[in-house]
Amino acid sequence: MNTDLYKPAPTVHLVGAGPGDPELLTLKAVRAIRQATLLLVDDLVGDAVLRYARRSARIVHVGKRGGCASTPQAFIERLMAAEALNGERVVRLKGGDPFVFGRGGEEATHLRALGLRVEVVNGITAGPAAATSIGVPLTHRDHAHGVIFVTGHARGDAAPLDWAALAAAAGQGLTLVIYMGIATIEAIEAGLLHGLKAATPVAIVQHASLPQQRHACCALSELARVVAREGLSSPAIIVVGDVAAAARGLAWPIAAVPVRRFA
Repeated sequence: MNTDLYKPAPTVHLVGAGPGDPELLTLKAVRAIRQATLLLVDDLVGDAVLRYARRSARIVHVGKRGGCASTPQAFIERLMAAEALNGERVVRLKGGDPFVFGRGGEEATHLRALGLRVEVVNGITAGPAAATSIGVPLTHRDHAHGVIFVTGHARGDAAPLDWAALAAAAGQGLTLVIYMGIATIEAIEAGLLHGLKAATPVAIVQHASLPQQRHACCALSELARVVAREGLSSPAIIVVGDVAAAARGLAWPIAAVPVRRFA
């Protein structure tokens, strides 16, 4: 009898490394990292997270960041599959959560089509981590009954995001959390002003949860100007909505634009 016919298919783990602070890793993520013989690591995964890897593990950096030279996605997918089929315990280690703007869905589809098993380990995505780091609750019974997560960086062949429509939704009491929006900040501001008041509170958080974290707070009508003035750059999260006024320790930069501060 050929026992190879009864061997389970190799498993690839898609693991969320969280926003950067290694203490925000889940126990399941740490266990997967420790067991890996090969880690394919995104650009936003810090060295502190990689300290959990075994010394013998092979670490391959496959950086992917908007506006920078990136490892082709097709190459990453081929490498994961080939190494898993070769007997390696493969972990694809991503910043945040694999299924929140992490291309985890694309990778899982590719791997499963080849007969491989896929296990996804959720991580804390940067949006909630950024908001929490400055004292902003994304939902609040009095001020926001929901939250929208959206990317400001659409694929080249995708239709532009309808910021006016998103503004209309946010105006109904939803917090808008924008990932990867710095490069298109002017278009985001202009689009959102079609449906939101100029004085709508906004918070911008760069390098959420890391020692080098920086943040600023302003009215929506001053978003692009404040980002430029403060020199904020990617990776950054933009939080738009009344709850952003609760940002801890942040002064509104435009005294002429009244912004309600919540207790």
